[in-house]
Amino acid sequence: MLFCQTIIFDLMKRFAAILIAVLVSGSLHAQSAFMVTQHQFPKVANAFKQKEDSLKKQLADIHISWPVKDIYVRSFKYDSQLEVWVRNQKNEPFKLFKTYKVCALSGALGPKRIEGDYQVPEGFYYINEFNPKSNYHMALGLNYPNASDRLLSDSVKPGNDIYIHGSCVTVGCIPIQNEQIEELYVLASYAHDQGEDFIPVHIFPIRYNVEKSREALNKASKDDPTYQHFSARLKEVFDYFEQNKKLPLISVNKKGEYVPL
Repeated sequence: MLFCQTIIFDLMKRFAAILIAVLVSGSLHAQSAFMVTQHQFPKVANAFKQKEDSLKKQLADIHISWPVKDIYVRSFKYDSQLEVWVRNQKNEPFKLFKTYKVCALSGALGPKRIEGDYQVPEGFYYINEFNPKSNYHMALGLNYPNASDRLLSDSVKPGNDIYIHGSCVTVGCIPIQNEQIEELYVLASYAHDQGEDFIPVHIFPIRYNVEKSREALNKASKDDPTYQHFSARLKEVFDYFEQNKKLPLISVNKKGEYVPL
């Protein structure tokens, strides 16, 4: 009886090992399928060919291993800047990799609240689309409207199709130079392929630690207590990251307000 139990236990262990291997293999296959699909588009394939070696060396200079595993993007509307932060492991602080100039801007300070308002959103988003066929060279889509936007924006037409893209034109997106969107697209593709399913993109009205920017925000919000409160919540996340170089957890309450945890 003991001999039979030992055989059964051994078979169970082998089956478990095989099952884990199959699951891992399936996950790797799904990830590599994403990269295979991306490389089918000549524009993207060329971007990988042209940018990969340079990005690898630049990341090595700040002790970030290749392929990049974890990235964070934050943009500042008034300051017309988009930053790319990177790290090796999720328990490590982020390191600043690149700062790109946002080369066109539509709308004004303040969140997007309705389709056609030409506003760039403000808030906390993630990349939910890789568009290699964009009319604006190539593009990374954001999950606007998010949970907060759906509560605070127009219930019928809150707007959509918000991207970080190339070509330096915009009606509410975040445009950078074509060379720069190629770099960011490659980095985001690798991070996604390495398992970062929700690449965070935070859009702030200003750099809260720059006096000129604070003055601009104060002027834009002086008669709008709702926007003052909204912006103050964004500042909490900005301050937390500036101090820790890590992201807080962020929830959305029943009023649509961001609540850093």
